Amino acid sequence: EPLAVYHPSGAGDVAALVRAAYGSARDIRVSARGHGHSISGQAQVAGGVVVDMSRGGKAPSRALPVYSPELGGHYVDVWGGELWIDVLNWTLSHGGLAPRSWTDYLYLSVGGTLSNAGISGQAFHHGPQISNVYELDVVTGKGEAVTCSEAKNPELFFGALGGLGQLGIITRARIALEPAPRKVRWIRALYSNFTEFTADQERLISQSQHGGGRRFDYVEGFVVAAEGLINNWRSSFFSPQNPVKLSSLKHHTGVLYCLEVTKNYDDSTAATVDQ
Repeated sequence: EPLAVYHPSGAGDVAALVRAAYGSARDIRVSARGHGHSISGQAQVAGGVVVDMSRGGKAPSRALPVYSPELGGHYVDVWGGELWIDVLNWTLSHGGLAPRSWTDYLYLSVGGTLSNAGISGQAFHHGPQISNVYELDVVTGKGEAVTCSEAKNPELFFGALGGLGQLGIITRARIALEPAPRKVRWIRALYSNFTEFTADQERLISQSQHGGGRRFDYVEGFVVAAEGLINNWRSSFFSPQNPVKLSSLKHHTGVLYCLEVTKNYDDSTAATVDQ
């Protein structure tokens, strides 16, 4: 169990804690916790201090999205413990904007996914989440609060992104935004042949990268175990009859493969989206 749980009100509090731990004669260990989805106990520290980065603590107020002529688009500065679902709701309600790249599950913290990679079906087009960050504030292991980017302290910037938290705690991230799609066509296709499944996936990605307006905006594939078809195939977009139909495929194969794609559109392109 941790010795204590710390609820910071900002980056200064995080820096002060880490600085005190670093300068202490005792072996005081510190670990940051976003929403607690680390799978190997990284958000816990026995006998140390867990920094609760969640907004349920005393996180700083949210910043409004900003347009940057230099960057040619919008961005938003967010607290490292902010959840992606809250970032989305915030930017949608302030200009109809959204981050360019996502994880599939949005109830993860910004600092947590940026310390890993942040991969989803948009990564083939925009790159993972760590490729859509303009700037970071990082509290290093010595308790120094450092602002970094591609041009400023680049070694820390690229080391912190995907660095598994080894170089410090991300307290702020400047996230690239784009206009959120008005409507989305969502398609799932099932395969029993793995070779055909991967070939189609690679073809759609290649077509989307070089096909101009005909590209898909999201391409992803995953495995569906036949034993759990009904539970694995639940969706608010599907008829209740679909899982039952899918379960009838159990006798055919023990494993199925699903290709999931989306195409963004609006009223002006609704007539041609299926082409």
